[in-house]
Amino acid sequence: MMALTMKLLLAFLLPLVAALKFDMPAHPGHESAKYERCIRNFVAKEQLVVVTVNAGGFRGDGQTLNLHIKDVLHNEFHRPRDVAGEARYAFTSHHDTAFDVCFENIRVPNHPTQNPHRAIELDIDIGADAKDWSAIQAGEKLKPVEADLKRISETCMEVVNEMDYLRHREIKLRDTNESTNERVKWFALGSMGMLISLGVWQVIYLRAYFRSKHLI
Repeated sequence: MMALTMKLLLAFLLPLVAALKFDMPAHPGHESAKYERCIRNFVAKEQLVVVTVNAGGFRGDGQTLNLHIKDVLHNEFHRPRDVAGEARYAFTSHHDTAFDVCFENIRVPNHPTQNPHRAIELDIDIGADAKDWSAIQAGEKLKPVEADLKRISETCMEVVNEMDYLRHREIKLRDTNESTNERVKWFALGSMGMLISLGVWQVIYLRAYFRSKHLI
């Protein structure tokens, strides 16, 4: 009972993320990278990601809205062209990495539309939130409460896995920090030893030189 209470508490304490809304002005098509707008998010390995895009306007309105979903490791998942209306794109991540959802709105030449732009609503669901729980409930013949508990359980497991990942990252960074400190310490000691040895050699050399010249 206590475990169930903790799961419910964690689920309700998770931050609620609303869809991101913004306007994408059209550009002539030159220097596309300059006008591209990207939204970045992080995903764990082998997690389901569903990107839902609701773009205003329609095909043929003098604008061409292109979408590009990729990760920072140069893996491309989707690259639809001339997006309009609502569309969903799903993919499964290959690595623990960040991914980008990039938009580019190109203005069609010689079109009479003044100040063209597209209103975009973007929603990104990851992991348990990306699953179709209505279909799962119907397929496994679950009661609504059972489906909710299963969703909460998977969400809690994702939180636990994320905390475990962060713990391993902290251990790795701490080991790297300690190794770096150890190397810096030995490098400093080696540098001091070399400087002392060089000073002693200079004193001995100069002393022998002055004696050979009968200066001392």
